[in-house]
Amino acid sequence: MSSIDIPTAARVARLARIRVEQADLPKLAEQLSGILDFMEQLNEVDVEGIEPMTSVTPMRLKRRQDGVTDGGYPEAVLKNAPDAREGFFAVPKVVE
Repeated sequence: MSSIDIPTAARVARLARIRVEQADLPKLAEQLSGILDFMEQLNEVDVEGIEPMTSVTPMRLKRRQDGVTDGGYPEAVLKNAPDAREGFFAVPKVVE
């Protein structure tokens, strides 16, 4: 059984950039300990020879041809550009 102490919970909150009031740290430590306990339970499951799933129903992922295109509507893409020339975005020169 993993046990997260209050200073560790405070450090985790700080690293996650989550503001946690001092009074709420014991509850956070308890919840984090529960998460780690659940993860330890998952490690006990034998998954040898089990294929990873993308869904609970058997299905293949849709695949498409990987090819470079202009998207089919370059005028619409460039319509809101501040400066477009000859079908491209024009940007200020930054290198002399």
